[in-house]
Amino acid sequence: MNDSANDQAARRARRLELLRESVRTLTRPGFRSTLRERLDDLVQHAGSVHDLDEPSDIYGGGVVEALERRVAGLLGMEAAAFFPSGTMAQQVALRCWAGRTGNRAVALHPLAHPEMHERNAFAEVSGLRTLRLTEEPRLPTPQELQDLGEPFGALMVELPLRDAGFVLPTWEELTATVEAARELDAVVHFDGARLWESTVHLGRPLDEIAGLADSVYVSFYKSLDGFSGAVLAGPASLVEEARVWRHRYGGQVFQQFPAALSALLGLERELPRLPEYVAHAKVVAAALAEGLAAGGLPWARVHPEPPHTHQFQVWLPYAPEVLERTAIRQAEETGRLLFVADWHARGPGISYHETTVTSPGTEWTGEEVREAARDFAERLIARG
Repeated sequence: MNDSANDQAARRARRLELLRESVRTLTRPGFRSTLRERLDDLVQHAGSVHDLDEPSDIYGGGVVEALERRVAGLLGMEAAAFFPSGTMAQQVALRCWAGRTGNRAVALHPLAHPEMHERNAFAEVSGLRTLRLTEEPRLPTPQELQDLGEPFGALMVELPLRDAGFVLPTWEELTATVEAARELDAVVHFDGARLWESTVHLGRPLDEIAGLADSVYVSFYKSLDGFSGAVLAGPASLVEEARVWRHRYGGQVFQQFPAALSALLGLERELPRLPEYVAHAKVVAAALAEGLAAGGLPWARVHPEPPHTHQFQVWLPYAPEVLERTAIRQAEETGRLLFVADWHARGPGISYHETTVTSPGTEWTGEEVREAARDFAERLIARG
């Protein structure tokens, strides 16, 4: 059956309606809420994290500066600068490092965000050149850095590597790779969009993980449920230079208090709960695999197994539109929306889903997940 863009949009809209109808689900992203719901939450709770009687921010300062100080402290860095997007923050960081090292080459994984989702921005906008490391869905090894055969100014490491399945290295692997980059006279930058939840797998606190790198970027909307925005943290001199380039890139926004307040709320409410989400994601992933197999789908994969964070991939041998229609039908008939996000094709008749476990997911027992997964599998098979 032909799957048009209109059909895809209609399925997304129906899933959004189901979320608003309070079906049971493993996650309920804030960005799927209405404007009124988002604003009401901010008005009701922002006063618990910042003095709302102080003057509003103008081109930074005030609540934005408070957020920068908070994140710099959490990451153990000298300074931090707020950016409207992580794409801009990382371009600026690596551009600044290139000027300092005299080498515009950036070594990274081909599945890293700049290579997959930024329309070749490093080269087109920042004049950087990328060197791709391993094709394996894991962190590059020290040997692979050495095998590049040419110098590079910076190593960029995405923690976790989202498009490989939110995978993380071990602490020993990470430290070895960082040391190898240093031996090659390269600086190290962490793409820490989801660094917040990486502490469990790596077994180290945020400041110790960030301390391995020369600079770190973190996001506020991916795991902390903020409105938008990111922070670049590192040495004070680098951050000061980054502020200049932020202005040149158009990131010197007049007022940013809604994003800053929502980020502070995320640090207060979601950050302490992320280890709980990571732990329960392991329960959910195992139950999903068992339930799908029990429902007659022996070829079903959870990756990685067990998950490294509170997000992981589920792979099934069906086209995306078939899986999305089945998820919608199950939610309409049972009140359980097991798969919230889009399914993505990755090969003939094979699709994957990025599953996230947050506060709503902790309310599911393993047995409830198994039963819902079994029912989902049986519905797939019954449709023929």
